[in-house]
Amino acid sequence: MGKLMTNNEQQRVIDELQAVIDETQQTIERFENTGMEGDMSEDYGKLLAILDDAVKQQREHTKVMLDAGDPSTGSG
Repeated sequence: MGKLMTNNEQQRVIDELQAVIDETQQTIERFENTGMEGDMSEDYGKLLAILDDAVKQQREHTKVMLDAGDPSTGSG
C-alpha cells in the first residue's frame, strides 16, 4: 500500500484541483457566451467531463482530509 498523504499534501491537491475547476468553468463560460457549445458539442462535453471529474476528485480529497481529523470515523 502507498504512503498516506499528509493534510498539507491533501490541501495542495485540493488547491490545484480548484485551479483546474476555475479554469474549466471560465472556458465553459466562454463556450456558452459565444455559442460554441452547439458548434463544438464534443469539446464542450469533454469540458463538462473534466469539470465533473475535478469536482469529484476534490470532494474525495476533502473527505479524506476531514476524516483524518474526525475520531468518529475511526481513522484519526
